Amino acid sequence: MDGELLRTLLREQHPDLAGLDVRLAARGWDNELWRLGDTLTVRVPCTERAPELLRKEYRWVPELAARLPLPVPVPLRLGEPSTHFPQPWTVTTWVDGEPADRAAVTRDDAAAALAGFLRALHRPAPEEAPASPDRGVALAVVADGVERALPALMPPELLPAARSVWDDATSAPAWSGPRVWVHGDLHPANVTTAGGTLAGVLDFGELCAGDPATDLAAAWMLLPAGASARFLEAYGGADEATVRRARGWAVRAALGLISVGRAGEQGLPGGKPTWLPAGLGTVKRVLADAVA
Repeated sequence: MDGELLRTLLREQHPDLAGLDVRLAARGWDNELWRLGDTLTVRVPCTERAPELLRKEYRWVPELAARLPLPVPVPLRLGEPSTHFPQPWTVTTWVDGEPADRAAVTRDDAAAALAGFLRALHRPAPEEAPASPDRGVALAVVADGVERALPALMPPELLPAARSVWDDATSAPAWSGPRVWVHGDLHPANVTTAGGTLAGVLDFGELCAGDPATDLAAAWMLLPAGASARFLEAYGGADEATVRRARGWAVRAALGLISVGRAGEQGLPGGKPTWLPAGLGTVKRVLADAVA
């Protein structure tokens, strides 16, 4: 994608937007983001799975956004495949702020903000809500991958404690409540901050229905050390088993961040150096709370 091609696509399918300024904003994991004027974003797929994720966002996010207390990128227009570009693409609202892997959350009030967002999101989902193969599911479903990754990616000095937290999480009772809406990907690069607190939540490509513990892992991924207790109190309703599973999800997510971060330090394609400190910080906060 480049600016000229994107403007061609807009003229072809959404001519009322074609006169707005176009500039590249970011290259994400599955999509490129292009600013469109001051208030809009164009999301353009750059992986094989991205088109399906974009269509899922276009179907469900507008329904959810109205009840969410933080800004999210709401899909407004859908671009269909054409002779100029063979994949779908979307026009969404722009969300202000700096990604949290570059500007971390530092303020205590972010715990209440995150809890309020997840309380609003975690409502029973309709029967036709999408399922995910590796989010919102029982930890046993993803256990093999975590067991392989732990010794390969976890710093040796953290490995015994991280394995203990993981083992405790996998032994916790499974989720027995209703399938609730789950963001599924609340890591630092998918939220924005301003003035040290949460400013918005991005990328609903992993949106699914299932166990809310997947999202509660954000207490250790996004918030400052020691803030998880305030978050869980403000969230309310998370029993001991759910908190144990959430710690396991945080360990799993941290392994992904560490892997991508190390690839970034080595200059490998797809690597993002800012994800390494985000992943290591997640592990340290989980371990500190688990032994407290």
